[in-house]
Amino acid sequence: MKIGILSRNSQLYSTNRLVEAAKERGHDPQVIDVLKCFMNITANDPTVHSKVKGEVTKLNFDAVIPRIGASVTAYGTAVLRQFEVGGVYSVNESIAITRSRDKLRAHQLLARKGVGMPITSYAHSIDATDEIIQSVGGAPLIVKIIESTHGNGVVLAETNKAAESLINAFRSLHADILVQEFIKESGGSDIRCFVVGDKVIAAMQRSAKEGEFRSNLHRGGSAELTKLKPEERALAVRAAKVMGLDVAGVDLLRSAHGPLVIEVNSSPGLEGIEKATGKDVAGAIIKHIEKDSLKGPNKPKGKG
Repeated sequence: MKIGILSRNSQLYSTNRLVEAAKERGHDPQVIDVLKCFMNITANDPTVHSKVKGEVTKLNFDAVIPRIGASVTAYGTAVLRQFEVGGVYSVNESIAITRSRDKLRAHQLLARKGVGMPITSYAHSIDATDEIIQSVGGAPLIVKIIESTHGNGVVLAETNKAAESLINAFRSLHADILVQEFIKESGGSDIRCFVVGDKVIAAMQRSAKEGEFRSNLHRGGSAELTKLKPEERALAVRAAKVMGLDVAGVDLLRSAHGPLVIEVNSSPGLEGIEKATGKDVAGAIIKHIEKDSLKGPNKPKGKG
């Protein structure tokens, strides 16, 4: 198979591992920077072209693996849609990626399907600040910018007064935010479940460094292999399916009233999970594509 890997940086660990895994299984992978693509939008011959160092190439793939960064979601998913219009299989569809990137929309879809999450509130008016603080049980609480990634734009407010000041400050900057209950018993740790198809193929526990509540590895957190409970495994798969994702990193918190989903990531990194678990995650993704692509071009999964 000719496999296009949509990634802006061919030197990234995740991109390299996918290239290696595809070659090991006899495929022909090519890394494509979506920002160097342009599209011919016609009814008869919808195509995607790449222009690198003045050379224009028409891109023809049997399958694509989108590794689209949050900063280029709009254009990246537009390029991916063009491949989909042309009948090319994608392991994660464009609509599923945009669902997961919009944190408010993602929370609403998960809530509609009864997926357990921390209590979350959202409001536009500063006049509703007190109400949304109380709706999540008061401080301590989490204030999260909707477009945040890698823990950036996620802040812990330890008192109601601090929460009020923080929310109003974000509002004055016209930032869209979510306010979420703080799960104290998680102890600064979360669980990253790597879902491929209908299975969790690897899981790690991420722990925040001392003095930090965010467990992201990008923020100095540590990771180790963990054993999932059956309900955690089932919840992770269910959350990925609600988003319509075949490859997803589902982040869970262990709370006093069971596992809770905090995020569903459509382009989860491979380095942390492979090193912590010793699992060949990249190989599992390629194997899934080999099997799933036989069904033909994608039909959007999930709703909303």
